[in-house]
Order: sequence, then C-alpha cells, then structure tokens
Amino acid sequence: MSDRGHEVVTLDGGEFVMGSDDHYPEEAPTHRVRVSGFGVDRFEVTNRQYRAFVAATGYVTVAERPLDPADYPGAPPENLVPGSLVFTPTPGPVDLRHLSQWWTWVPGASWQHPYGPTSSIDELLDHPVVHVAHDDAAAYAEWAGARLPTEAEWEFAARGGLERAAFTWGDESRPGGSLMANTWDGLDFPWRSTGESGYLRTAPVGSFPANGFGLHDMAGNVWEWTDDWWTSAHPDDADKPCCVPTDPRGGDVEASFDPAQPQFRVPRKVIKGGSHLCADSYCLRYRPAARRPQMIDTGMSHVGFRCAWDTDKETST
Repeated sequence: MSDRGHEVVTLDGGEFVMGSDDHYPEEAPTHRVRVSGFGVDRFEVTNRQYRAFVAATGYVTVAERPLDPADYPGAPPENLVPGSLVFTPTPGPVDLRHLSQWWTWVPGASWQHPYGPTSSIDELLDHPVVHVAHDDAAAYAEWAGARLPTEAEWEFAARGGLERAAFTWGDESRPGGSLMANTWDGLDFPWRSTGESGYLRTAPVGSFPANGFGLHDMAGNVWEWTDDWWTSAHPDDADKPCCVPTDPRGGDVEASFDPAQPQFRVPRKVIKGGSHLCADSYCLRYRPAARRPQMIDTGMSHVGFRCAWDTDKETST
C-alpha cells in the first residue's frame, strides 16, 4: 500500500508476446518484448483519490481551464467555455461509422461533474476518475510518487501471465457464461443495453474479477492512459529473431499526429484496455493487445488511468 492509498502489485517483469495478429490492424504484428520489474496499481485511480490530489495541490484539469480565444480564431465567444465529451445513448440504431452520434460536447463536464455541470461524484467516489487528459493523469502520478505505465508494461500486466490469450482471463469472452468485465451489455450499441452487468457507465473499481496478477479492470470500465506516443502499428521485427527489445517505448511525437485531421496538431498517446462502451458488435477492444490513439488534451467520460511504480523489489504478487 503506497502512502497515497494505492494498492501496488509488484511484478518481476519478463518476456512476453505483445500485440495480436487476429483482431485489429493496429495491434499487429505480434512480437516478443521484455519488460523490467515494476509496480502497478491493483485498481484504476478513483474519484476519491483524485479529489485528494486536487485538494492538496489546487490542480485544475484541462477540461476545467478557460479557453484562449486566440487558439480558436473566429469562434463565437459563447462557445469558448470549458467542457468535455460525454457518452450519450442514441434513441435507436445508428451508423456505427460515425461516433459523433453518441458523443456530446457538454460545457461544464469535468472529472468533478462527469455528466455535466449539475452532476456530481458524491455517489461515485469509488468509481474511476474520468475526463482526465494525459497531463492530468501524469500530474496526479507525479504527486503520488509514481508515473504512467509504458504500453509494454501495461500489456504485460494486463495479460496476467497468460501468453497470447485473447482476454485478460483466457480465450473465451464469457467463460462459463460469466461476465468478466464492465463492457457494453448486449449487441445493440449505442442505444440499448440489456443491463445485465448492472452498470450503464462506469462501475466501482474492483467490481469484476482480477486477472492472474491480482489486477482489476484491466479490461473494460475505462480506457487507461499510457505514456507512449501512438504508432499505427507495432514494429515489424519478424526478421530479427535474435533481438528481443527490453522496455520498448512507442514512436516519436511527430508520427503520433492524426493524418486524417491535419487541422488538429495535437499529438496522441496510446490508451489501453477498452471501456464500458466496448461491445462485441462494435468495439472488441477489451483485450490486452487492444490499443487506441487519444489526443493528449482530450479527456472523455470513458477515459481514466492507473499508475506504475519504479521498484527494485524482486518478488512478484
């Protein structure tokens, strides 16, 4: 247990097969990597923990900061208000190619007001903090004496010792019919959930079974920030069987920009783990190999984080 109330699981590190050749193209190719020993939070950082950080430091998150009109030439002043993107279920089936249909920019939405300015975290203190941009997560981690994990560390931890398994618990999405993670219930995303899990949005951390390393919510609940710049694919080292990289990092910042949106010169980091919005019919990304890009200035109602810890301990949990 850290002095900031974190339960830290210490891992020896080791060699594993990273990525997947069987799912989305950005997860390929599979390749062996080695990570050194490190510590990782057993749970995602909660609203309770983030509130303590803000109370101690006075930190203001990106979603709460006033917008500079100079950064938005021509924008009406009434539109230049802080806020964030909130998941909004649709009234019926929609074209799943256009995610703007279920995401709404909500002025006043932030980690303290996850659904908008009239909402509160008072009943959500043990839920993962959301609406945190990369800087917000990194600032908390530094205050706690930790850091954000690399993508390789995160995936190693999520696999829980299961080599090449599709999920953090094995190869079946529902072993024995059991729900193993807080993901979208049913196939009718984003308009109708069966409610089977009991949660339409986030769940209290630790509500679902831990993986083989004793880590909870490495699948579903919220996407989690890593500290690696986004790359569109893993490095192809199939012709280098002799060389297993140790503690690899992502690409460079320039390669992380979105070529499809040249107007947005905001670099992107890798997020991992999927969220409560992952549906088998739409986003089968609640898997260790799954990865997505996220602009570093953008928090959303399904993005959070957990901390990694440098350690010289030799025992694993």
